[in-house]
Amino acid sequence: MYAIIATGGKQYKVAEGDIIKVEKLGAEAGETYTFDQVLAVSDNGLKVGEPTVAGATVEASVVGNGKGKKVIVYKYKRKTGYHKKNGHRQQYTAVKIEKINA
Repeated sequence: MYAIIATGGKQYKVAEGDIIKVEKLGAEAGETYTFDQVLAVSDNGLKVGEPTVAGATVEASVVGNGKGKKVIVYKYKRKTGYHKKNGHRQQYTAVKIEKINA
């Protein structure tokens, strides 16, 4: 059984027991979080929502928060001596999928 959820502007295919990294949520480690934007659920056939499946939720427990790898942003304009180097680390929340309610 799996589900497709939407959070943080992205879509994730999840199954029970999976640990995924999503955009930062306002939850601390050990708390539970419920994803209510379930786009599709598969159990003995695929149920696709329009746009979400009615009454379907995915329960997850927060494993922890962190930062991803650094991405270097380098701006450069030729012949003018302009260059600018900048770095960015995206924050994420790691969650473990506990139960899919369909």
